[in-house]
Amino acid sequence: MATGTNIRTYFNGQWHDGDVPIMRAADHGAWLGSTVFDGARYVNGMAPDLEAHCARVNRSAEALMITPTVATQEMVGLIREGLAAYPRAAAVYIRPMYWGIDGDPTAIVPSPDSTGFAICLEEIPMPPEGATTTLTRTRFRRPVLESAVVNAKAGCLYPNNARMLAEARAKGFGNALVADAMGNVAETATANVFMVKDGVVFTPIPNGTFLAGITRARHIVNLRADGVEVREAVLSFEDFHNADEVFLTGNMSKITPVSAFDGTTYNVGPIAERARALYWDWAATAG
Repeated sequence: MATGTNIRTYFNGQWHDGDVPIMRAADHGAWLGSTVFDGARYVNGMAPDLEAHCARVNRSAEALMITPTVATQEMVGLIREGLAAYPRAAAVYIRPMYWGIDGDPTAIVPSPDSTGFAICLEEIPMPPEGATTTLTRTRFRRPVLESAVVNAKAGCLYPNNARMLAEARAKGFGNALVADAMGNVAETATANVFMVKDGVVFTPIPNGTFLAGITRARHIVNLRADGVEVREAVLSFEDFHNADEVFLTGNMSKITPVSAFDGTTYNVGPIAERARALYWDWAATAG
């Protein structure tokens, strides 16, 4: 099922209009879950950090023991070729992806000699001005490297995120604030998370249980360059209840302010607004 509209697909060496079939029933990725992807954005003619997203999908493939077959710069070129068919004003989600095709004699381990590759472009609007979300706790946690491929942006991780999100929605909230294996805050079901206390910005320190996102890193760099103190730290749920403001960061929406976490409410604060402005100012120069 497609999320967006006006889909274009790169597969088997050429661009196709529409959501074309790319995987067969016996492909390793189809029945054993060896799929990885990444997500970038094209907005108003800009594709911020596109190279970083393409490089990460190759690292994700290696982490899942499938062989990346398209070099980063080649992938960037293919994506820009595909984006040329969209108007400059379009908001496009960019998704390069790999999957295993064959397996070893046991079938479990993907063969390093056969890897599927595709790029999917979908028009997905940016969130409306002033959009916020709400958070609640979930009984589900982020896994650790010893039990899951948390060092990859892998499709097999997302059913766990989906049950977090489904639980939150069933409770009447927009997203879930998620713990790591130790019970400290890691991220949300769909994005990295920041909180502000007394003008200082805090975000969970990367500990191998979640992907420290490309957009997250960009916000940290931008805020620090603007003179804002940003600390990566071990954070508890109580820290978030005591925060002055909370916001989410991710490629899909860039910045999403949080208006409530269970019984705690927040105003949309100046740091989130400043981070948003800094991001788009940077993107306009980076292209």
